[in-house]
Amino acid sequence: MSAPAIRLKDVGVRLGEVDVLQNLSLDLQARTVAVIGENGSGKSTFARLLGGLINRTSGELSIMGIDPARRAAELRRRIAIVFSNPDAQIIMPTVAEDVAFSLRADRLPPAELTQRVGAAMERFGLTELAQRPSHDLSGGQKQLLALCGAMVRNPELVIADEPTAYLDARNARRVAEHLLEDAGHRLVLVTHDLALAARCEQVVLFAGGALVGLGEPEEIISQYEAVLAC
Repeated sequence: MSAPAIRLKDVGVRLGEVDVLQNLSLDLQARTVAVIGENGSGKSTFARLLGGLINRTSGELSIMGIDPARRAAELRRRIAIVFSNPDAQIIMPTVAEDVAFSLRADRLPPAELTQRVGAAMERFGLTELAQRPSHDLSGGQKQLLALCGAMVRNPELVIADEPTAYLDARNARRVAEHLLEDAGHRLVLVTHDLALAARCEQVVLFAGGALVGLGEPEEIISQYEAVLAC
């Protein structure tokens, strides 16, 4: 049996004087994993930890066989992170330039770069917006651009932290379909949208910086809903 894609053993994260995650041990092998819990429960810290944006204080962590603290550059090449606010990820003046910027480290020949960017924009419905100023787009278009910039690199793992939080129903559905489609990547999805969480193969529930539930979506979401009803 192959090792889990994501493995944590007795992991703790301390930020300042606060233990944000405590004694966290879990193995995740499902292709799509939802992370749920109330505000302040540790969900976003967990996502940032997996993405190598913060370091653990204690314990052992492996992401696709990589220890982020020791091989951070390799991890960054193999994953993509999508946040709730796309403005934090959009850098270049136009849509096409922003998608191309994601491939800068690959040093592709011009023809191949043009092909990769064009195919990615077509996939995300951005072709007609290629020369539009990036920051003049609507909120939904910006999130699709941020997602396009992440996916054009063909990441093995996508970590998405509330990617549909500020979107209307139509754009939230479009973003969700792109994230959940089987395009060769694994997904860790932090979300308050329980209907979206239910579409994942596995659900992780956090409370007070601790893991309190891990399993099938129906079981763990019911557990969470019971807490919310109290």
